[in-house]
Amino acid sequence: MSTEPEPASKDTTDAVDTGPDTPGTAEVPVPDTPDAAEPDVAQPDAAEPDAAEADTTAESAAESGDGGEAAAQVSEGEAELAAQRVERERIERRKAGKQGPIDAGGKLSGTAADLLAAVRAVESGEKPAAAVFGAPEPARRPAPEPVRRPRPAHPEPAAAPAGPVGPAPETVRSVRDVLAEGGAPESLAPQTAALLGEGAEEALRADPWQLLRVGGVRPEQADGFARALLGAQCGPDDERRGRAVTVWLLEQAALAGHTALELPRLTATLAQRGVPDPDAAVQGALAEGEALAFQDALDEPGARPERAAGGTDGEGAEGGSAEGEGEERPVRVLIGLERYALAEESLADGLARLVNSTPGQDGSTPDWERAAASAQGSAAELIRAVAGHGLVLHTGGEASLAEPAALLRAAHALGLRAWAAAPGPLGRDRFAALLDDASSDSPSSGPGPAASATTLAPAPGAVTVTGLLTGAEGPGRDADGALDLDLLVVLDAPQLDVEAGALLAESLPDGARLVLTGDPAVLWSVGPGRVFADLLAARLCPQVASRRPDPGPLGELVSGIGIGELGQVEAPGKEVVIVPVRDAGEAVHRTVQLVADSVPRAIGVPAEETQVITPGHGGAAGTRALNAALKERLNPGPGRFGGFDPGDRVVHSPAPGRVLPGRVVGADADGLHLSCAGETVVVPQDRVEGSVRHGWALTAHQALGGRWPAVVVVLPGDAVPALSRPWIYTAFGRAARHLSVVHGVEQALPRAVSEIPAKPRTTRLPVLLTPQVPATD
Repeated sequence: MSTEPEPASKDTTDAVDTGPDTPGTAEVPVPDTPDAAEPDVAQPDAAEPDAAEADTTAESAAESGDGGEAAAQVSEGEAELAAQRVERERIERRKAGKQGPIDAGGKLSGTAADLLAAVRAVESGEKPAAAVFGAPEPARRPAPEPVRRPRPAHPEPAAAPAGPVGPAPETVRSVRDVLAEGGAPESLAPQTAALLGEGAEEALRADPWQLLRVGGVRPEQADGFARALLGAQCGPDDERRGRAVTVWLLEQAALAGHTALELPRLTATLAQRGVPDPDAAVQGALAEGEALAFQDALDEPGARPERAAGGTDGEGAEGGSAEGEGEERPVRVLIGLERYALAEESLADGLARLVNSTPGQDGSTPDWERAAASAQGSAAELIRAVAGHGLVLHTGGEASLAEPAALLRAAHALGLRAWAAAPGPLGRDRFAALLDDASSDSPSSGPGPAASATTLAPAPGAVTVTGLLTGAEGPGRDADGALDLDLLVVLDAPQLDVEAGALLAESLPDGARLVLTGDPAVLWSVGPGRVFADLLAARLCPQVASRRPDPGPLGELVSGIGIGELGQVEAPGKEVVIVPVRDAGEAVHRTVQLVADSVPRAIGVPAEETQVITPGHGGAAGTRALNAALKERLNPGPGRFGGFDPGDRVVHSPAPGRVLPGRVVGADADGLHLSCAGETVVVPQDRVEGSVRHGWALTAHQALGGRWPAVVVVLPGDAVPALSRPWIYTAFGRAARHLSVVHGVEQALPRAVSEIPAKPRTTRLPVLLTPQVPATD
């Protein structure tokens, strides 16, 4: 590594607004899981106050973008609502088909059948719930044959409701009045009205803790609101408070990546939150259908876990045991929200269908073998694996993207309808450029079956996951509602959460092939789950590990970080530069110098192709402070359009978990006009503040899927709590030619690389997969 590229000239410091850098007053940076809207009112803190909130922050879920809405001539909100409507319809069909509270029942026998009968007795009111929660766990049963579910209907953008989407004005007014009466910010009225519907005012008066359902509101704030409305009737032992805090903790856990929480952890956290009877609070949430309970066997991998309901005395929790068929077997009791539980079950079923089914007979075995023989190394292994399997996992760094590109070209030559989908537009555009470069370099096909087949399928292309699911991008859907394709390669697979994964798996037609490819060392998804990591650990399908190393000093540096080593690398071309700083104010100052002067002059990368990455939005060197200083230097202006000016670099978050990078084009009565991923996006005036940020500086989660010629990673001293090996690996890996590290964390950087892995997430996917598919070597 080397020092700074060149000393900055003296005139580079005059116009720099370094932001708040007074020692002792810097805001603690929020770790990197920000919220798409991220209001600055009523946000949770970043201090990880209890077990259930570990890994989560107030600035939650802003980061796996998507494009394609403009291509379908439909707003971001309408596209998102359409996708959500499909998911809700699928869930309702799934629940209606079950005709009962448990996802399976007709095939149960013995103790499992007894548990099912007990749960139904609780839900019908025939038996007290506390009597059955510790019931014996279900007996083992053989893995069922995969059953094909009805296809989700294709959400036609043209069918989106006309006019503005949102609550009625009179509903918002009534909610604003009750919020003012309770001392809550009136700015929460639109979101509260949208969540609670037409009877929002009555619902809040009947149960003021419903306010906890609004993003960013904390229990102590909801308590104050309840005291103002209820007066002497308000108390910490109110069952409404217990239920609301239980659901809130489960939502916070989902923001941290968990699809469920272990019962002892949940009850302990409820006690920390001042709930006098945590068991009763959990029971209340279960009885109201706001949460679901599960018992997962710890020592019987072949036993299908069943959904339970009832008491919450903690019996059968991890470390305990449950009697079943004359023996004691430990189980863990998990509590989760229905939406994530159903999504995880649906994902497991869809993956089992792919693994247990025979891929479509597209191309003869000799044709596939010739395609593999024409490839090299692990690309050939990938083609051979895909030839005979419905689900394949592929791992590797940036250079390994050439292998799924080779697979798509081979599949196209065999006549397959092959597509690649990335979680966001950054990954889509990066892979599309790779496909274009490879296509321009590849020779035309000669005569033979493979060559003639190329006329049967469209050229392989890259789309976003949301664009694929909504029909705004990609092949669309067939008459049965399935995606009209034979092979789908999902890029940047670690970014997939359980809900997106479930929609993809259920949308694939019978006989289709699915390849999940990505770098397992990067940060996991913003949404709940760890789909790619769980699948790698389950070993239920072929796994192909790329043998293509990322080249140069940057590749060497990032590869070392991936195995827990932060070593010195030779960087003769100043590929890696360390810039030490003493405090956050100096970090902001040096970052502006690097972006505006040093990197363009010494490395030859202009400012518009340099990306700044920092651990969080808050703090004296977070994205807010850095973006303010960079705007002042690179595009100064009065911010006359809600703080923005034409030419500003921005990121737009149309929905939680999605981010679109772009630039400001202008503004008018319709809203702020942006150019995002080659498309024009208009953000209404009332949504600008909550969904648009300046984008010269991003968090690592926001930068996932992208690569820039030059990257400046800013690590101020107060960023130490946010550092981990996956964060550093992700941030450093976004640089293609040059990396500058503005370094103020001293020994915390190598310590994070060597000692702080990814924080664990509680998920049920491995247990759900085990009885359905056989393990493979």
